[in-house]
Amino acid sequence: MSRDYGQYCGLARALDVVGDRWNLLIVRQLLIGPARYGELREGLSGIATNLLTDRLRDLETAGVIERSLSGEANAITYALTTWGAQLREPVNALIRWSTPLMIRGPEGDEFRPDGLLVALPALLVDRVPRRSAAVGIDVDGDMIQLCATESGIEVGKPDGREFDAVLKAEPQLVLGLAAGVLTFGDITALVDIDGDESALHAIFDAPK
Repeated sequence: MSRDYGQYCGLARALDVVGDRWNLLIVRQLLIGPARYGELREGLSGIATNLLTDRLRDLETAGVIERSLSGEANAITYALTTWGAQLREPVNALIRWSTPLMIRGPEGDEFRPDGLLVALPALLVDRVPRRSAAVGIDVDGDMIQLCATESGIEVGKPDGREFDAVLKAEPQLVLGLAAGVLTFGDITALVDIDGDESALHAIFDAPK
């Protein structure tokens, strides 16, 4: 049976490549950074090993991802190609579109804090902070770093710098703040803030 839609349409052709189940979640993981097979498997709990192998092969054949040998033990590392990395824009749009679904909370679904490394840049894109600040976001004991700079808001893993403030909160509250559907006034009793709260406002209240 043919796996493509057989339609000369940009959306149909795109879905021929990334529309299969798990494909965009593989792309999500690789938007965080290059990863080995085991790291992808860990980040995509629920996918069968043979299915992950098939999906990686299909995405490589399509030109979305590429693999290379890393120096350590000649392990294979997967990464997005230049063309594949252009999926960040539609992935970001889908993340923003999902806001009403996400602020309800996990509702029994697994949550992985590294997902915030993709979600927060999508929600905070084009924000213009009024001051510089570096804050930590503590979700389930995992820390994400947000830095307000002249060029915008950078999201990443902690790099050792000192934080102006640390926000400890449930993931749906962090996402609600980033999406602009919640304010700190809405969640004061539900979060812990250590440090200069104005640094958090500099990031989450930054205008577009």
